[in-house]
Amino acid sequence: MTKPVIGFIGLGLMGGNMVENLQNRGYQLNVMDLNKEAVATCVARGAKTVTTAKELAASSDIVMLCLTTSAVVEKLVYGVDGILAGIKEGSVLVDFGTSIPSSTRKIGADLAAKGAGMIDAPLGRTPAHAKDGLLNIMAAGDLETFNKVKPVLDEQGENVFHLGALGAGHTTKLINNFMGMTTVCAMSQAFAVADLAGVDRAQLFDIMSAGPSNSPFMKFCKNYAVDGVSDLGFSIANANKDLGYFLKMVEDLGTESKIAEGSSANLQAAFDAGLGNGNVPEIFDYFLKLAK
Repeated sequence: MTKPVIGFIGLGLMGGNMVENLQNRGYQLNVMDLNKEAVATCVARGAKTVTTAKELAASSDIVMLCLTTSAVVEKLVYGVDGILAGIKEGSVLVDFGTSIPSSTRKIGADLAAKGAGMIDAPLGRTPAHAKDGLLNIMAAGDLETFNKVKPVLDEQGENVFHLGALGAGHTTKLINNFMGMTTVCAMSQAFAVADLAGVDRAQLFDIMSAGPSNSPFMKFCKNYAVDGVSDLGFSIANANKDLGYFLKMVEDLGTESKIAEGSSANLQAAFDAGLGNGNVPEIFDYFLKLAK
């Protein structure tokens, strides 16, 4: 069977490596990004470049997005020269970013009115996994649409999950990040409080890691707070964004999360203190300075 033509918007570390993987597997790519060097790299491997999202959608069977925020996704979908204006009947839009579920469902309904489908498919693992087609992909959307793009997703992910109706992927990712980032905030503050109280951080880790609190996230926090190694590749700025999205989702569901509000407030304060580009365990520095 002929491979579908893929349009890909968002050639950052993750998206750029995803495109390289697809090109290595014989797919024709149409690409678009504000970073001209990233575009040129893909074009040198055989991709075609376009000037508008409308043009990209019109010339692609599957449109893939790997973008930073729901606002950026909506701008590319609804702009005058946007995806919605150009997408073909029978095409599918796949959003690999972390977006607000209510926004995802709205976009999906508007695409359906034009005879196109949508899958939300946020990612787990790293850009290195993306390059080798070994991502974890949390996909959602109606089963027929999912099955249409699954062969391509299988080339991008080692583990491809179908989680149900459109929006379930983004919902799951936000819940996952709520748990993870709240854990990092709590553990980082635990190390900071230990330091302020004169308790040895390394000993605290030895004691806590011997019990049920032990987790990979605790080790990431220990690596920074005890060893000075920042190796969790997820920024405070991104964590702050995702906790904000989680709170918006919780509000849309008619409930609240005081735990998320607390973590979000700490992340925002660390961001405001100029730590946004640091990895999340570096919030330890913010907690230390809090008592100075």
